[in-house]
Amino acid sequence: MIADRKDDHVRHAVNHQRQATGVSDFDSVTFVHHALAGIDAEDVSLAVEVAGKQWNTPLFVNAMTGGSTKTGEINRQLAIAARETGIPIASGSMSAYFRDPSVAGTYRVLREENPHGFVMANVNANATVDQVRSAIDLLEADALQIHLNAVQEVVMPEGDRSFGAWPRQIERIVADTAVPVFVKEVGFGLSRQTVTWLREAGVSVADVGGRGGTNFARIENDRRVGGDFGFIESWGQSTPNCLLDCAGIPGIDIAATGGIRSPLDIARALALGADATGVAGAFLETLVSHDTAALVDQIGTWLDQLRTILTVLGARTPADLVGADLLITGDVASFCRLRGIDAAALAHRSPWWRESENREGVTHE
Repeated sequence: MIADRKDDHVRHAVNHQRQATGVSDFDSVTFVHHALAGIDAEDVSLAVEVAGKQWNTPLFVNAMTGGSTKTGEINRQLAIAARETGIPIASGSMSAYFRDPSVAGTYRVLREENPHGFVMANVNANATVDQVRSAIDLLEADALQIHLNAVQEVVMPEGDRSFGAWPRQIERIVADTAVPVFVKEVGFGLSRQTVTWLREAGVSVADVGGRGGTNFARIENDRRVGGDFGFIESWGQSTPNCLLDCAGIPGIDIAATGGIRSPLDIARALALGADATGVAGAFLETLVSHDTAALVDQIGTWLDQLRTILTVLGARTPADLVGADLLITGDVASFCRLRGIDAAALAHRSPWWRESENREGVTHE
């Protein structure tokens, strides 16, 4: 049953989060520290604009679950945390609702508990236009997420094996949908070519959903008798690699999800060009291991700590971080070299020194 599968996904995702090594490609991205670049914390605003909408922060709760009694309760708690911290939230895949409308409440709770928040409905790329309308109506959604999960599907024992219709169906959905459309990978990354295509299709936000967070190939392989798809668990591009690959594409906003472990990773992602960042696994583990109050505290702490990072870097807004100097090393530097990306240029882009020359009473020989 699909409800059992949804519960399995949560169980495996939490276990994998607890077993995580802590190693990430984000560790190959380092800020160059300029000791006199800092500003006053009161001058920092975390507000961003995403898909033409104003968000109070660059952080959102990314798609997780729904479709069973247990996952409905998780969604209720996630919605409360989003409401109390003022951050946007996305539903999990609503495929269970399309198959069985009786589980609608496990998704609707996101709006009931968060009546004034920014809520996104999540569907797969096979969803019909009528299903999309139903999902948006159910959640009174402010935006739509379409998830791309071909790798997950081929490992899933009961998964789909037909993906050729996805591009045309995305075009149909975008053309018929009044709210902004986000398209996200589920942990294997979006390439520059894919993001460029999404922009041409009219998609508002590309969520790179890179490798490094919840690994659905591993989750589905754990559900397989014999676990014979272990070889594919390292498939795809990491989130930092995706952001570097997609940098500078005009006409589409970029969200960074997949392996965000801390406020420092949020700042790194924003400095690599993300307009917003989403977290799922780390928040789910906190919620399951503790309670809603702990998750509210975690989100609040992360936002406070993100503000301090911006303060030290001299960034008045998250968008200003794209001017911070970055050192790209390790496997990420190798990826840049092979994809023709000038990683060295990122180490020499800070405007701080030029701005300091204009400060009152400061002169340079």
